[in-house]
Amino acid sequence: MSHSVQPTLFQQALGASFFNLPAPVRSLHAVRGSARYAGIASVQRGRNPLARLCARVAGLPGTMQDVPITVEFTADARGETWRRDFAGTRMQSRLAFKDGLLHERIGPLQFRHALLANAGAIWWRVAGVRLFGLLPLPARWFRGVRCCERGDEARYRFDVEARLPLVGQVIRYEGWLLPVDDAAG
Repeated sequence: MSHSVQPTLFQQALGASFFNLPAPVRSLHAVRGSARYAGIASVQRGRNPLARLCARVAGLPGTMQDVPITVEFTADARGETWRRDFAGTRMQSRLAFKDGLLHERIGPLQFRHALLANAGAIWWRVAGVRLFGLLPLPARWFRGVRCCERGDEARYRFDVEARLPLVGQVIRYEGWLLPVDDAAG
């Protein structure tokens, strides 16, 4: 099977339900090779000192309102790399699909997510977490980690929140993206 006809990461994770998603969500998750998206995002970081420490260790951006965001997606045979830039603050994650779950590495954490496509959106649920790829952490600690992706006319929209027991909100960020025209990029 040639690379161009292999299912993308999210097509593998969601199966046939991928094709019922709104066009902006399908387009973003159908990237082969590389693509660049841009938009506006707002970030709210937790105020608890422990929440701030968790966010810093994970390389998450600080609090900012209605700032420019760019995301560069690079897809290869082993997965995808997402390079986010929140008004100069960079955050990167690496994603792969293994054993029916989406694996995402952010800083020292490796998340395993179960994905569900429902009501025109993709919902992410944490199924497991490892620290440094070795030390398993209780999944129940991460029940407050939520992600929702949806379409809004031509825009791809995202809403991500991470709350931990005894720590409270670590981060919440939301916004929208549109593909950047290659000639303008």
